[in-house]
Amino acid sequence: MSVDDTQPLISHLIELRKRILNSLITVLVVFLALVYFSNDIYRLIAAPLMEQLPKGANMIATDVASPFFTPIKLTIMVSIFVSVPMILYQVWVFIAPALYKHERRLIMPLLFSSSVLFYLGMLFAYFVVFPIAFGFFIKTVPAGVVISTDISNYLSFVMALFMAFGVSFEIPIAIILLCWSGVVTPESLKRKRPYILVGAFVVGMLLTPPDVFSQTLLAVPMYLLFELGVLLSQFYVGKLGRRKSTNPEDELELDSDTDGNFKK
Repeated sequence: MSVDDTQPLISHLIELRKRILNSLITVLVVFLALVYFSNDIYRLIAAPLMEQLPKGANMIATDVASPFFTPIKLTIMVSIFVSVPMILYQVWVFIAPALYKHERRLIMPLLFSSSVLFYLGMLFAYFVVFPIAFGFFIKTVPAGVVISTDISNYLSFVMALFMAFGVSFEIPIAIILLCWSGVVTPESLKRKRPYILVGAFVVGMLLTPPDVFSQTLLAVPMYLLFELGVLLSQFYVGKLGRRKSTNPEDELELDSDTDGNFKK
């Protein structure tokens, strides 16, 4: 490989390093801003369970260091979630120079929408799934059993649900990208609806704790989001096709500005 061939690769690696570093700095800044409120954040996350517990019941810590490390771990995870828009922006700045102008105009809304959908999934889990699921679990406790949930186990449980619902709400974006790339078409997805429905319950089983209740609460929104993705892909992919046909001369415009200021 000649020196001229390696220069573009090196420049891409340097740019990738810069974007990863910017993302890590963002997470660090958010963490430093939130760490003082780590105990308050944990109380907020624990509220859906605490509201369902019997009077006088409390959460416990089975490890000596759990009262300190568990809120810190939660704050780190919250910092990552809060930094998602900035992380996606860094992804956008890295890939945008390799895209056509019409692709940039269409993909930018997708990146914004993916952040919104991710947060909507987490809000759905917190305000809808948690109260229903925890209420169901508490009411089905056998007689004589005292509920004493460990704070570390509770954190792992809710973070798994947050991630599962946040990622599952990205289904419309994934479908649009698959249709846009030509891997599938909206028509082929419509014909596979029965398989998608079964697959939603299988994925719900894999991503949620081992109970049918949580599985159903994830599978139903996933299937509805699939239908939304199919509907949007028909419009989105069709619009992209029209832009391609009306702009055949549209060429790649690489810009040395790495902050996302591209030629129009």
